Amino acid sequence: MMASPFLLTTLAGLSTGLGGLIAAAFRPSQRLLAACAGFAGGVMLTVSLADLAPAAMEFYSAYLSPLGCGMAVAGMLAAGMVAAVLLSRLIPDEAELATRFGDGAAAMRAALVTGIALLLHNLPEGVLTLFAGVADPQLGLRTALAIALHNIPEGLAVAVPFAYATHSRGKGAAAALASGLAEPAGALLAYLFFHDLFTPGFLNGTVVLVAGIMLWVAAAQLLPSAFAGRQRMAGSVGLALGCLTMLIGIAALP
Repeated sequence: MMASPFLLTTLAGLSTGLGGLIAAAFRPSQRLLAACAGFAGGVMLTVSLADLAPAAMEFYSAYLSPLGCGMAVAGMLAAGMVAAVLLSRLIPDEAELATRFGDGAAAMRAALVTGIALLLHNLPEGVLTLFAGVADPQLGLRTALAIALHNIPEGLAVAVPFAYATHSRGKGAAAALASGLAEPAGALLAYLFFHDLFTPGFLNGTVVLVAGIMLWVAAAQLLPSAFAGRQRMAGSVGLALGCLTMLIGIAALP
C-alpha cells in the first residue's frame, strides 16, 4: 500500500530534474540569468498568492470568521517572511562568494536562496502527495501529476543561476534534481516518524509559512536581480512567463 504512493511522490520530486535538463540545453548568459530570475520570481509570487494562500484561506474559513481567517493567513505569511530574512543571513554574501565564483557570485547567491526556498516548499508538497496517495490512489495520482508539472519550472529556476556561477550545465541540472529530492525524503520521514502530527490544519499552516518565504525571496532577491543592469526587458519577460505558466498550471491541475 505504501510503495505506490511513495513512487508517485518520488517521480513528482524528480521532475525538478527535468527542469534542470531543459536549462542544460541553453548556454548560461546574463540575459538568460535575468529571464530566469524574473521567471522564478513570477512562479513564486503566483504559486503563493494564487494557489497556496487562497487554499489555506478556504480551509481556515470553516473554523474562523472572514476577518480572523484573513488575519491568520496574513500572520503566517508574515512569519514566513521573517523566517526568510533569518535564513538569508545564514547564506554567504556576495563578497564571500566572489572569492570562489568571481562574477558569478550574485548568481550563486540567487541559486542558493532560490534552492533553499524551493526545498522548503517541496517538503510539505511531498507530505501532501504521499498522504493523498495513501488515502486515495486516484487522488494521489492527480496530486503527483499536478506537482510534477509545477516542479519543472522550479527546477529551471534553480539550474540556470547555478550553471552560470559554476560554468557547468551539468552541475546546474544536478542542483535542480537535488532540490526536488526533498519531496520523497521529507514525505518518507514524515510518514515514518511524524505521522500523527501532520493534520490538515498543520499542513495548511506549514504551506502558508513556506508561501511567505517564497514571497520574500521573490521580492528581495529574484526580482531585483531580474531588473538590474541592461537585461531588464529579459527579466520582465521572464516574470510575465512565470506568472502565466503557473496560472495555467493552477487552473488546469488544481
